[in-house]
Amino acid sequence: MNSAAPALTPTTRSLAWCLHLLVIGLLALAAGRAVTDGGPDTGWIIAVSTACGLVYAVGPTLPCVRRSRRAAALWLAVVGACWLALLTLSSDAVWVAFPLYFLQLHLLSRRAGPAAVVATAAAAVAGFTAHQHSFAPAMAIGPALGAAVAAAVVWGYQALYRESEHRRRLIEELTATRADLAAAQHTAGVLAERDRLAREIHDTLAQGLSSIQLLLRAAERVLPQAPQNAARYVDQARQAAADNLAEARRFVAALTSPALEGSTLAGALDRMCKTTSARHRITARFHLTGTPTPLTTAHEVALLRIAQSALANTVQHAEATVAKVTLSYLDDHVAIDIVDDGCGFDPAHRPAPGPETGGFGLAAMRARAQDLGGTFTIETAPDHGTTLAAQLPLTPPADTKPEACP
Repeated sequence: MNSAAPALTPTTRSLAWCLHLLVIGLLALAAGRAVTDGGPDTGWIIAVSTACGLVYAVGPTLPCVRRSRRAAALWLAVVGACWLALLTLSSDAVWVAFPLYFLQLHLLSRRAGPAAVVATAAAAVAGFTAHQHSFAPAMAIGPALGAAVAAAVVWGYQALYRESEHRRRLIEELTATRADLAAAQHTAGVLAERDRLAREIHDTLAQGLSSIQLLLRAAERVLPQAPQNAARYVDQARQAAADNLAEARRFVAALTSPALEGSTLAGALDRMCKTTSARHRITARFHLTGTPTPLTTAHEVALLRIAQSALANTVQHAEATVAKVTLSYLDDHVAIDIVDDGCGFDPAHRPAPGPETGGFGLAAMRARAQDLGGTFTIETAPDHGTTLAAQLPLTPPADTKPEACP
């Protein structure tokens, strides 16, 4: 009933109402017994019982009693004074001491509560003894036993309440932690999917659009002098657009690359080299070494995308005349190497990736290899060509996450 007391729940409200009814009932019992006995103090007993009941009834309705321990103590003191007055008039008032124990232990502090209970029990024993004009041990056992039962019930309830509050806080913390974890997992999933989409778009649609742009520029250059060559470039650009449209549809539907559909990885790489040679001013050759072994779809897609991105970079930036793509099956690894005789570059001074400058390809290739527990290396220098090498284990480590197939 104050800020220091446990908050009321439906169960504790029911117990509080039972306690209120018990106090009123015991006061009514004292008044009723006085009327039945017809003693000389009947009027005073009825008046004091009524006053005690009214004081008791007013307390729970006052906000200050519910919020302030000091106000609750003052209210209890007035109720106790009324009870002592009634106890001097009627021995039946001794039974009111039992509900008073609960109120004192619940509303007063840890030190004041037990002291008030002891004082109330002593007053009950003394009052009952005075009315009986004699003392017997049984007169002290009743109030003392009632005080002990009240203390055990209240302290036990408070201990259970503290444990319940502790568990409630733990549950709230666990719920908040689960919500934070779910949000973090959602964010990580969004970032991972965004990274995957960026790699796929760069290695398929972006490279295809760049190829179409180069073909259309070539057609524009030769159109005045050799319209038949321009038509050939335009036809190649149209075919590149169709191929990329198929890639986009497969990409949206989360299917494997059309280059791998109904074909081996070696066959797809060989066709890619021939197509590149036919569309651009570069000779791309494919070589296969070792005995081919079955690969997972994730391995095949990663190797194909790495080769596509590397060859596209060679066409756009290297000014190379020859590029060699080598697929090697080793004992426990599969590797792909892309070597060109272009202008090369300084790896330490690469431009930062950006929407205008590009620069996402090398990071995407490295990420593809690392996602499957592999390695990716670059060997290049200005005017000395470039060698890109990716090596994947045939059995990815257990802690790596296989890349989703586009």
